[in-house]
Amino acid sequence: MDVLASDGGWLACGAVSPHSQIVVRVWSFERGEKIGPAFFSRRLERAIRTRAEAQGADPCRALRLVHAESDGMPGLIVDRYGEFLVCQFLSAGAAYWKETIVGELERLCAPKGIYERSDPEVRQKEGLVPSTGVLHGEAPPEWVEIREGPLRFLVDVRKGHKTGFYLDQRENRMCAAGYSRDAEVLDCFSYTGAFGLWCLQGGAAALTQVEASGGALNISRQHLAINGCANARVTCLQADVFEALRELRASGRRFDCVILDPPKFVASRSQLEKGSRGYKDINMLAFRLLRPAGTLFTFSCSGHVSRDLFQKIVADAALDAGRDARILRWLSQAPDHPVGSAFPESLYLKGLLLKVF
Repeated sequence: MDVLASDGGWLACGAVSPHSQIVVRVWSFERGEKIGPAFFSRRLERAIRTRAEAQGADPCRALRLVHAESDGMPGLIVDRYGEFLVCQFLSAGAAYWKETIVGELERLCAPKGIYERSDPEVRQKEGLVPSTGVLHGEAPPEWVEIREGPLRFLVDVRKGHKTGFYLDQRENRMCAAGYSRDAEVLDCFSYTGAFGLWCLQGGAAALTQVEASGGALNISRQHLAINGCANARVTCLQADVFEALRELRASGRRFDCVILDPPKFVASRSQLEKGSRGYKDINMLAFRLLRPAGTLFTFSCSGHVSRDLFQKIVADAALDAGRDARILRWLSQAPDHPVGSAFPESLYLKGLLLKVF
């Protein structure tokens, strides 16, 4: 539909989401541009082309090909895992054009298969029911193997978090490796162990992983084995991270590097105060577990937590922990998760690299 100003002037063309608080999501600001197969062909081709340099010629590389609004296609996520594509249609407009989009992805990418993972709760706000399954070609195997630099990972694209793997943390994992030589590392909310494996790759002396999911820890152990790290000094703790951090503190444990990569604590503005307390709590505990001159990697993927607020939360946590911290770098999502210049909300991942005294 056309979006008009109060004086009747034309503003944009968008897709209506009658069940959502966001009533219209804009497809185009160019008057006369027709929304159809040719439109999606142009948008998808542009998005894929901008990733070509990062993707290279390696079919086992994994990356995001379409990042919703930042690629001009609100509600559409497309991730590549080797020879398979995984799609999420998260808005009414994206879901309406699903058949067209899948057809264009077949033509542009020629994957072995395209799998749908439209199962996040956000679809309920669009009046859509969850939808998963094969959209084209072969069904993905139980585990799709990918590579990230020299490391191998097994991805469950059918049931894993998000579309199976945290692609947005790629550069941050590599950064953590550079601060891990001879360090005792504590990786919290470790999921399937990607951060920890990169730290071992960087020369970590010992690694402790804390994760609530036993299944995720089992996959982490497989990752250690297939990457030749089975004999490394690794401890896997299946536990609530908040409780585990307190127990480690009480037992007198100390670490040279702590990584905090928690799930989203703030899903809506009504959860902002409670979620902020959660971020402060885990960061305060992490500060108290670090040895002098230790390193902290801390993240928030909550879109409602701004960069300034996250920095304030971490600073308050350091103050309450009685530690002096220096920000060495701001960290964010990988470049295949771009931020639209007119859509700052797409900058959702905030991270800090701190040196702690």
